[in-house]
Amino acid sequence: MKSTKKILLALVLGALVGLGLNLYAPTLFTYLDSYLFYPLGKIFTSSIKMLVVPLVLFSIILGTTGLGDPKKLGRIGLKTIGYFLTTTAIAIIIAMSLAIVISPGTKGTFDTENASYEVAETTSVTDTLLNIIPSNPFQAFADGNMLQIILMSVLVGLALTALGEKTKGLVSLIEQGNDVMMYLVQLVMRLAPYGTFGLIATAVGSQGVGAMKAMGAYMFVVLIALVIHGIVTYGGTIWFLAKKSPIWFLKEFAPAMSVAFSTSSSSATLPVSMDLAQNKLGVKKSISSFVQPLGATINMDGTSIMQGVATIFIAQVYGVQLDFTALLTVVLTAVLASIGTAGVPGVGLIMLAMVLSSVGLPVEGIGLILGIDRLLDMARTAMNIMGDTACALFISEQEKRKEAEEEEAEVAV
Repeated sequence: MKSTKKILLALVLGALVGLGLNLYAPTLFTYLDSYLFYPLGKIFTSSIKMLVVPLVLFSIILGTTGLGDPKKLGRIGLKTIGYFLTTTAIAIIIAMSLAIVISPGTKGTFDTENASYEVAETTSVTDTLLNIIPSNPFQAFADGNMLQIILMSVLVGLALTALGEKTKGLVSLIEQGNDVMMYLVQLVMRLAPYGTFGLIATAVGSQGVGAMKAMGAYMFVVLIALVIHGIVTYGGTIWFLAKKSPIWFLKEFAPAMSVAFSTSSSSATLPVSMDLAQNKLGVKKSISSFVQPLGATINMDGTSIMQGVATIFIAQVYGVQLDFTALLTVVLTAVLASIGTAGVPGVGLIMLAMVLSSVGLPVEGIGLILGIDRLLDMARTAMNIMGDTACALFISEQEKRKEAEEEEAEVAV
């Protein structure tokens, strides 16, 4: 059986086992979760996360040296960031439009008096941009600060490119290090079906059907918005910009989306998504090595969809009417927050707190959606990494066509 089928089968079995134990044997679920499900998931996610920092370091250095010309790097960087910010705005507009039409906040009775949420410390966009420069690169590696690691790797790559033949041996060593990391990724992926089973069993078993029933309308709107965004925005990118089949894309990229769904972490999925992008989707290594790590850090379309739906939902529950200016403020705040809170644990809810505060809605309303956020987090993470890879594919195909045209022009001359 292929790895894709094994992972998808593990997803289904994990969900069925978790739900069944939650309904009929909650005590047994607690025991199995402690000694089987959680350890399986933890071993897998820890194994993947172990590879993230060295893989990002090696791959971005190689990606930068592979692009060679700093102007080319700047062009691709601007195109990547522009794509991420544009699709984030599209995502939140889709989400708010659906929430306004379906009105999930009016579909039931919600306990607003006991709803509570403690706002975590947030970082402004300005502070995030200023903190990109690491005062201690080794501390950035130890903390897993992706923006700092990306900047340091790009600078090293530019230096290696400028020095040319002098650093040929070091570039060769980094290439070998990258090959080792990719081999380890393939090795760790053998654990994916077991880890996926454990993670899904824990997530579904701990939530159960009670939370899902109470928040059914809200969950429905978020999931529909994710599907629409995936089909229209990312499908359109793959079909019209990359000139590839979206069905082919999903078939080849399914294992990475399954891992993202089970781990709820774009960074943890990064080694898998980069491996598939380069070896299955044909994305140029230099493009994949730059675009996907950056996307895992700042591209949060799935999270933006949750924010859009949650903002309208909380406004409806509390009976607050948001005018056009407030809705525009939500869009702008969410787009900026996707950069300003990059790399922060629990980033989705932190970003949501910022969005709610910007339009005067009670942050305590987040307490209403906490119960089922873990389940929705899995779906939106899968959407996030799909966006990262769709962007990498489209830029890679554009660069290939541009290089082919330049070669034809040289031959003609």
